[in-house]
Amino acid sequence: PSLESVQKALGIASAATGGMSVLARICANWTSALFYVMAEIYSSVSVGLLFWQFANDVVSVDQAKRFYPLFAQMSGLAPVLAGQYVVRYVSRAADFSTSMHRLTAAVTMSGCMICFFYRQATKYLESSEGQDVAAATTDKPKKKKKPKMSMTESAKFLASSQYLRLVAMLVLGYGLSVNFTEIMWKSLVKKQYPNPMDYQRFMGNVSSAVGLATCIVIFFGVHVIRLLGWRVGAMATPAIMSMLAIPFFGCILMGLDSPARLQIAVILGTIQSLLSKTSKYALFDPTTQMAYIPLDDESKIKGKAAIDVLGSRIGKSGGSLIQQGLVFWFGNIINAA
Repeated sequence: PSLESVQKALGIASAATGGMSVLARICANWTSALFYVMAEIYSSVSVGLLFWQFANDVVSVDQAKRFYPLFAQMSGLAPVLAGQYVVRYVSRAADFSTSMHRLTAAVTMSGCMICFFYRQATKYLESSEGQDVAAATTDKPKKKKKPKMSMTESAKFLASSQYLRLVAMLVLGYGLSVNFTEIMWKSLVKKQYPNPMDYQRFMGNVSSAVGLATCIVIFFGVHVIRLLGWRVGAMATPAIMSMLAIPFFGCILMGLDSPARLQIAVILGTIQSLLSKTSKYALFDPTTQMAYIPLDDESKIKGKAAIDVLGSRIGKSGGSLIQQGLVFWFGNIINAA
């Protein structure tokens, strides 16, 4: 539908600003909104969750120390390649629509390659396992399947264990905190770069910087946890986020009237986002995974499934929901700071 017809249906003036005008624009561009929702689900739920489930199934405990750091290094390189693809190819398109087609082509190609490599890996495993079974004399114990838990079942299981509730609060707290600062920062970047192509170019460079920094920090992060212990590794991410959020929000509260102040706020937000994501990948994620080690098998399997479903999803969508309410109340995200 046209924006005018949606505004008429919602009973708001065409020149109106605030929460209802944002809702009207989402309804008028529902195909793009749905595309964005699917892209979010694809990256975090499909690729992230399914890859680690597959890795946990095929990598044995004695090989984990050798391969898991390699997986982490490769995942750190991915944003570098993706970011440079956006900067050097996508953002140089004639218009925003063409740039979206170029992005979608890359995602589709990646999806096809995932299917191809997954097929090759499973074929190799089937052939090698067939030889192992023929050679082995002892029966291999059956591997426990990861349970499929609904949202209600996840909540009930977490409520039964104080330890798992605390781990879920860690994940939930990170999700909420990063969401609050990231949406605020992205709105400032959009203000600084009103042209979609300039915005895309900037975000591509940020993505590359995050990937590069993650690769470097992962290398040292292993030694941080080994030398200084789990507590220091776990506390590093919230400490970094808190220290950098203070000047960032302080800059916003002082006002963004001048271009110079807006630029300072964007720089501070970029540093905050860069370091919080880097420390998350290098320190927060490994220490969270280590927290499952002392648990019994049932709590380990069900607890991880419950926290994956509830903790990370509610953290992200809960933060967005709170900010949506603030936008409706204050008119825009900057006033809600």
